Amino acid sequence: MDNSRSTRHKKIKKKKRGLRRFFTILVLLVIAAGAYVYFQYKQGLSEALDGAGKEKAANYDFNGKLPDNGQINVLLLGSDSRGEKHSRTDSILIAHYNQNTHEPKLVSIMRDSYVDVPGHGKQKINAAFAFGGPELLRKTIEENFGININYYSIVDFKGFPKIVDTIAPDGIRVNVPHDMSSGIDMTLHKGEQTLHGKQLLGYVRFRHDNMSDFGRVQRQQEVLGKLKDKATEINNVVKLPKILGMTAPYIDTNIDTKTMLILGKDVITGQAKNVDKLRIPLDGTFENERIPGIGAVLAVDLEKNKAALQQFLSSSK
Repeated sequence: MDNSRSTRHKKIKKKKRGLRRFFTILVLLVIAAGAYVYFQYKQGLSEALDGAGKEKAANYDFNGKLPDNGQINVLLLGSDSRGEKHSRTDSILIAHYNQNTHEPKLVSIMRDSYVDVPGHGKQKINAAFAFGGPELLRKTIEENFGININYYSIVDFKGFPKIVDTIAPDGIRVNVPHDMSSGIDMTLHKGEQTLHGKQLLGYVRFRHDNMSDFGRVQRQQEVLGKLKDKATEINNVVKLPKILGMTAPYIDTNIDTKTMLILGKDVITGQAKNVDKLRIPLDGTFENERIPGIGAVLAVDLEKNKAALQQFLSSSK
C-alpha cells in the first residue's frame, strides 16, 4: 500500500511539473506573440507616416444604434480632406456584414442622388456630410432608405496607396477600359494590366468620361472586392498587425476593437464569402435633372430604391 501511495504521489508531482512547464511555455508564447504584434503594428504605423508624423482627426459625434441581430452596417466614406467640417465626401458606401452567414455586401450610393436632408430640405446626398458630418449623413440614409447604420469609417485617400501595396505587394489585375489621365495626375493606358498603389488610386478616382461617377463607382466596388480577396491570402494573416498600423493614421472611425477584430478575423481567415454588390440608384429608377442653386442631380425614385436596398441587405444567398 505504501509503495502504491508513493507511486501515485510521484505521478501527481510529475503531472504538476508538466502542467507548470506547459503554462510557462504558453505564457512565453503569448508574450512573444504580443511583442510581435506590437512591433509589427508600430512598424506599419511608422511606414504610413514616413517618419514625419500626422495628426489623427478627431472622431465625430455619431448616434448609430449598436447591432443586435449579428448584422453590421458601416458607413464607409472616402475623402481627400478628412477633418474639414465643410467638405463634401468623395465616396459614399455602406459596408454590410452578416456575422451569422458570413456574407459581406457593399452598397455604393451615388453622391449626386437628390434626397431629403433633415433640416436642410432637398439636397445632393453628399451635402449632408458637409452640413453635419457622418451623423447627418446617417440620419439622411435612415430617413430616405430606412436603413440603420451602426458605425462610420472615413478613409483618407492619401493612405490608400500604402494600404494597397501592403495587402497586395504584387499589385491588382484590372482591365482599364480606355486611356485615363484627366484629374488623376497620371496616365493609365487602355488594356489589361497590373496596377499598384498610386496607379490603383487613379483608376478608382477617374470620372472624366461618358460614364462619369457611374464608372468610378463600378471601379471602386471592383477594387474593394479584389482587395478583400487578397487579404485572405495566408501571408496577410501574418501581416495583419502591420496592415492595421498602416491604416490607423488614415482612418477616422468609431468601430470598437471587438467588432474590428470580428470583421478582420473573418476576412483574413477566409470565412467571409464573396462580396455581393449593389449601386443606388438602380438603373431605370432616376432621371438626370438640373436644380437652380444646386446643379446637376439624380432625381431618384426613392420608393423603388428603398425597397431594393432593404431587400438586398436582408436577403441571403
